[in-house]
Amino acid sequence: MSRGIALSVMASCLFAVMYYYTSLLAPLDGEEIFGWRMLLTLPCATLFMIVTRDWSLVTGLVRRVQRTPALFLGLCATSALVGVQLWLFLWAPLQGRSLEVSLGYFLLPLTMVLTGRLVYGERLSRLQKVAVALAATGVGHELYQHGSFAWEVLVVAGGYPVYFVLRKRLHTDHLGGLWTDMLLMSPAALYFVINGPLSAADLDTHPQLYALIPLLGAISALALISYVLASRMLAFSLFGLLSYVEPVLLVMVALILGESIAPDQWLTYLPIWLAVLVLIIEGVRHLLRQRRPAA
Repeated sequence: MSRGIALSVMASCLFAVMYYYTSLLAPLDGEEIFGWRMLLTLPCATLFMIVTRDWSLVTGLVRRVQRTPALFLGLCATSALVGVQLWLFLWAPLQGRSLEVSLGYFLLPLTMVLTGRLVYGERLSRLQKVAVALAATGVGHELYQHGSFAWEVLVVAGGYPVYFVLRKRLHTDHLGGLWTDMLLMSPAALYFVINGPLSAADLDTHPQLYALIPLLGAISALALISYVLASRMLAFSLFGLLSYVEPVLLVMVALILGESIAPDQWLTYLPIWLAVLVLIIEGVRHLLRQRRPAA
């Protein structure tokens, strides 16, 4: 278990490093960085799946598409949904929108809880109801102050639940489905790289990019592999609990990059952070109950 926890924390740290890493890749824009990340991560993910003998998940999915061609449309939809998320993750730090994206990741566990209730009829525990009420307080304050949430918050907090629900309904919620999503993103990634702002003159001016761009792929692949391995080693509840590490690190990166929380935003952030704390407390209590020997 300790190895799984270390891998999960390492994955969160690597995702946070990648968040900051985009600021080192000037003059690349968010689209070109996204393109390079996808093109460099796909072969690493392919090698990983071959080594771990998970490649059969891909071949099985290909056979399903051959039997049911309409499934391909669903795969295109899930690829587009996660592609937007991966692009936003790399675009936000370059545009000074890191705090908005990190707030979306803080809200994500709560929107997932609500999705489970609304879509699958899952019951909310007492602490989950408290967490939802706290989050609603933060959401209500933001709506009162500005009339709406930043679109980046809505894309992350609302887009991922749609993605996960669709993958579950298509029965592609496994490594083969994720690999297929990345493969279908490749044409867009290649387009962004070919039409990006990077030129030969830029490489002459910024020779460090020869090392930084391939390293982006290595960081992305290592983060993905660490995340997948951790998900296999840990109980689902503990794995979910550790997912809260990433948005905390993203806020730290946003502050390092020079962003700040405005005075009128604290009543938005604090209730949502308290809601996450309540979910963490529930997760810890659940783990302790599981470990307690039966009488």
